[in-house]
Amino acid sequence: MSSKHNTWPVMLIPYNLPPWICMKQTSLILSMIIPGPSSPRNDIDIYLDLLVDELLKLRNGVETYDASARKKFSLRAALLWTLNDFRALAYLYGWSTGGKYACPSCAILTKSFRPKKGGKFCYMGHRRWLPPNHIYRKLNSQFATL
Repeated sequence: MSSKHNTWPVMLIPYNLPPWICMKQTSLILSMIIPGPSSPRNDIDIYLDLLVDELLKLRNGVETYDASARKKFSLRAALLWTLNDFRALAYLYGWSTGGKYACPSCAILTKSFRPKKGGKFCYMGHRRWLPPNHIYRKLNSQFATL
């Protein structure tokens, strides 16, 4: 939060590999680095436009040569999901990550309030989604309550 510089890496992970291989550093593909000094905000579309174009081409398949099998095949790709922090969530999906309904999972069911002497919203009640016998329900002293 106090950093004066902001860099956004965009990583691609090939999920057609076994799980113990696809998450290794050698399998990750650094697609681009969006440089700072500040976040791209709504201009993130400009950076991601080229990546989206490539993914759209790969959706239908691109003829590629496999050197180990010595034959051509159709290379395909799909965007399965994105993993991002709250700021990127706001920029990519247009979700407001501040205010009364900031939780993307709870949406309109977000339990939030603004303290009288504080300017920021507080978000409570996320334990309500836990199963009744979950261990966190017994750890009341570990969680701040009002």
